[in-house]
Amino acid sequence: MKVTISDVARLAGVSTATVSHTINNTRYVSGGTREKVCQAIRQLGYTPDASARSFRTGKKKTIGFIVPDISNKFFGTIIESAENELSAQGYHLIIANTKENMEREEMNLRLLTAGLVDGLLIASTMDGFSRLEALIPAGFPVVLVDRTFENQTYPAVSVSNFQPIYRSVCRLVGRGKRRIGIVGGLPRLSTTRERIAAYRAAAADCGLPQDEELIVCGDSMENSAPPCLDRLLERGCDAILVCQGLMASVTIAYLRGKGLQPRRDLELVSFVDYDTRAYEFYYDQVDRIIQPVEELGKAAGEQILLRVEKPEAPAAERVLTSVYRPCGEES
Repeated sequence: MKVTISDVARLAGVSTATVSHTINNTRYVSGGTREKVCQAIRQLGYTPDASARSFRTGKKKTIGFIVPDISNKFFGTIIESAENELSAQGYHLIIANTKENMEREEMNLRLLTAGLVDGLLIASTMDGFSRLEALIPAGFPVVLVDRTFENQTYPAVSVSNFQPIYRSVCRLVGRGKRRIGIVGGLPRLSTTRERIAAYRAAAADCGLPQDEELIVCGDSMENSAPPCLDRLLERGCDAILVCQGLMASVTIAYLRGKGLQPRRDLELVSFVDYDTRAYEFYYDQVDRIIQPVEELGKAAGEQILLRVEKPEAPAAERVLTSVYRPCGEES
């Protein structure tokens, strides 16, 4: 027989209303009473009826997160950090993986906004805001994560990498490098456009000739890095900036497989999108641009909760900043 809220209330010696307030955090419940209720829940193995709660409150206590590549630890770290923030407030998280495919994102948007979730976090792979906006019902709570659009109307949390990239290129020029190449992600993404814009600005300000052949883009997946590196090496680069973390993760091993060692044979600037010890052995050889990934996920969780709980709050954009750490500097 299914355990009911009345069974929990009877065992804890409280009213069903008190059990409900304890579970849903809808009213103050003293510490002692809360512990009695929680102990009764554990003893009976009670599972709250989510559908009934949703019917009463109009909320599912669930947030959807549309990500482009769930195998990328950058997004895995954001998901974990956002989920920690949401679960602390009694919310659950549903993940949808688009694999950088716009049609898959469209399908997931239609599904999740059809009554499954209270709000959406979106790291979009769309090529324009109008296409994204057309798929989302008016007034539906949305927060854009990492990737943004021109003329967007949704709040967003993102990371600015302009200054760290600008500084890294200038430092390379200061070391005497003249053929500086850059490997970007998907060209349609705001993150790729910002990073290449920073590279171009620094190259121009440092007096380097504008050579578009030194700018190559992959598909934001790690297996697209080697062909990009090959093209830049063929074009005589003496320094390479890999400004997408997943592609950067395979760069050092790939170069070493070709008999090339960073700092000795060419300068390398690598994005670090998550906490990893893989770079510890190369700290004296590689410049790093480190993104605040956990903070980004936490901010995303905070913002979507605000949109769900206070939909009348004005839309805002929060921009974090990555850190440029030249080779040899400790974390």
